[in-house]
Amino acid sequence: MGHHIDALVAAAADDDVRLDGLEVTQSDDGYTLETPDSHHAGLSEDALRDALGDYDDYATNWYVWSTVVGESSPQRRAFLRWVEGAGKYAVPERYDALRDGIHHEWGQLRITATIDGHGERSYDLRHVDDADIDVDDLDPYHEPLAARQLATYDEKGRYRPLKTGANLAGGWVFPDLDGRDLVETVETFYPASVPNWFREREGTLDVEHWEDTIGRQTGMYSVIDTWNRGDGHEHVNWVAEACCDDSQCVKRREWEYDDETDLDVDGGDGVFPCREPCSLVIAASRKWTRLEGEETKTYEFELTPSEKQQVEDIIEAVADDRIDEIREADVYEGSNRYRTRFLRAKLFDEDGNLCGVPTEDE
Repeated sequence: MGHHIDALVAAAADDDVRLDGLEVTQSDDGYTLETPDSHHAGLSEDALRDALGDYDDYATNWYVWSTVVGESSPQRRAFLRWVEGAGKYAVPERYDALRDGIHHEWGQLRITATIDGHGERSYDLRHVDDADIDVDDLDPYHEPLAARQLATYDEKGRYRPLKTGANLAGGWVFPDLDGRDLVETVETFYPASVPNWFREREGTLDVEHWEDTIGRQTGMYSVIDTWNRGDGHEHVNWVAEACCDDSQCVKRREWEYDDETDLDVDGGDGVFPCREPCSLVIAASRKWTRLEGEETKTYEFELTPSEKQQVEDIIEAVADDRIDEIREADVYEGSNRYRTRFLRAKLFDEDGNLCGVPTEDE
C-alpha cells in the first residue's frame, strides 16, 4: 500500500482531510498536518509527503477507510469500523491491538480482525466455541456462500429452521476474508443482521410489534388474531419465553406486545436486534392458538411425589434441550432414559394412556 501517501497528498490538494485524529489542511501558507500528538504547519507538498512518512499508521488508516472501504455502503463501513473499534480507540492504540488481533462476537460467530505491515485488514471468521482451536484443525472455507450450507444443519445434522437459532454447528473457519467478503459471509449466516444493527444505531430501526405483525397475517395464519381475546398479553409472554430467549435465538428481541405495552419477558443480550416476530414464532403461535382454544378438563392421576417431580424434570430437560447431556448411568436424573422408560412401563396402559386415564371421553 505504498501509494497511500500519494493518494492522501492528492486528496489534500483538493479538500481538507480529516479522519480518526488525522487532519491535513491547505492554506496560502502551505499544508498543515495534525495528529492528537503533533502539529506541522507551512509544509510544501514534498515536505507534507515526508512528514506523513512519520505517521504511516494514520496515513494507511485514512487510505483504508477512504479508498478501500469507501462510503458506498454505509452499513458495511460502520460494521467493519465496529469490528476493529474505530472511533473508540486512537489509531496508534488500535493498530497495536490489530497486530495482535481484535476479537468480537456476533451471535455465535467470532470475528478476528488483523492488520499487516501495509495497513491492510484481514478477517478470520469461525464459531465462538472454536476460538482456541488452531486454524489448521478446522475445515477451511473461502467463499461467503459456503456459509449457507454450514448454517443449514446443526451438530446432529438436523435442519435448522431458524438461521439465528442458538444451535449453529462449528468445526469450520473462513481464515482470510477481506472486508466485503466478511460482511457477505456474516449476512449469509445471519440474514439482515448487519442492516438492522446499522438502522438501530442510526435510530431508524422500524420495529413491528406483536399486534402489528399478527394483524397483517392472512390465510391459515390469520387464526392467530383470535388468540387475542382482550384478556391481557400473558400468552405473548409465553411465546417470547419459549422462542426468543437467548438460549434459543441469538437476536435481541426489540418487539413488544404493542407500542404501549411491553412484554414481561426480557428481550435478551444479542448484539443485533430482532425487529418483528419471525416466521418460526408465527408458525408456532398458529399451533398454540388452536391448542389454547381447547377447554380445560379435570383428570385424576395418582402419582408418588417422586413421579410428579420426574414429570416436571422431563419437561424441563426437553425444553432446555438437555436430554443428550443426561448419561444412561445418571438414574438419579428424573429425565434419565431408563427412569423414563420405567415410568412409562409402570403408568401407561396398553393404549398409551397415563395411569390408564383416556385423554378423550370414551
